[in-house]
Amino acid sequence: MPNTGSREIARAAVLMSLTQDRDEEKQLKQQLNQQEIYAAAVDCGGEFITSMSKFVERAVVAAKREGIISESHIQEGAVAGAAHEALSQISAKALGLSVGGKIGIARRDGHIAVAAYFAVGLLHLNDIAIGLGHRAI
Repeated sequence: MPNTGSREIARAAVLMSLTQDRDEEKQLKQQLNQQEIYAAAVDCGGEFITSMSKFVERAVVAAKREGIISESHIQEGAVAGAAHEALSQISAKALGLSVGGKIGIARRDGHIAVAAYFAVGLLHLNDIAIGLGHRAI
């Protein structure tokens, strides 16, 4: 098995955030599981500033639900920190606007990454933003 480091885990998180539906999510998760990369994705949307803490919470809940992390505060904190970092990277574009998209989470061994992929804007006048955070557990 090739060495899977932060770069490969970050790529997996980004790919999970780019999935278009639950079937594609499930198929990608199965492919990643064969590489011993455990992944999840969660849809998110709403006004960015008021929803940011909800998005972080949803990432942690999804990671626990899918068995990516245990219920330890260290692992929960790693996901929360990586999610916050990913969201912070898109905050300049999203400030005061609505967002809709997906958060992808991936882990192998001590590497965990969270990617946020969002449409940002009003009505159909959207821009696209992606952010990525990584933590070592």
